[in-house]
Amino acid sequence: MFLKFPSVNLQPIMRENIINKSTELFLTLGFKSVTMDDIAKAMGISKKTIYVHFSNKTKLVEAVTFNLFDTICESIDEVCENAVNPIEELYDVKMCVMQYLKNEKTSPIFQLKKYYPQIHDVLKTKQFEKMHQSVFDSLQKGIDTKLFRSNINVEFITRLYFNGMTGIKDEAIFPREKFSMEFLMENFLEYHLRAIVTEKGMTILNNFINKNQS
Repeated sequence: MFLKFPSVNLQPIMRENIINKSTELFLTLGFKSVTMDDIAKAMGISKKTIYVHFSNKTKLVEAVTFNLFDTICESIDEVCENAVNPIEELYDVKMCVMQYLKNEKTSPIFQLKKYYPQIHDVLKTKQFEKMHQSVFDSLQKGIDTKLFRSNINVEFITRLYFNGMTGIKDEAIFPREKFSMEFLMENFLEYHLRAIVTEKGMTILNNFINKNQS
């Protein structure tokens, strides 16, 4: 008598593996440079196998982009839940995002905007929705804990923060040969926080900066 084991559908696993390897290659080498042949070779599979799951490269880029977005959002949620205070929370979120987009030389956002504008536009909308809620909640938390001034307009500052964070990624204004992404995010965060903190918040901010710069 032979034992019958339930069959396992390997299609979702292969699709996930393709997305993971493509994410690694796109972030390392850029969306433009990496071909379907490159991905197939890196995975040791045929290009035909990739096309079973993604009809063209644009569909693959789309899947990679939104999968990475969801992954980063989950990590940000975890950071926010465990944050010591709203000031350090913003710095922790910055570090979280930088870890995922660590190779800034490929300028993934810039390439996405240039070569896949429709995907970029959808991503920007999703980023605004996510950031709007998390920054809004963080600002309110800062007011409640008396780290941020009670007279700030939370809705306005939330939108201004998003506009600033997306604006510093514009390489036409902030070329990478002059400004690293780490420098831009670090200085924008300090600029943003110094405009809204109370005296109590300023003490925490200065202590945090001094501790992490030493």
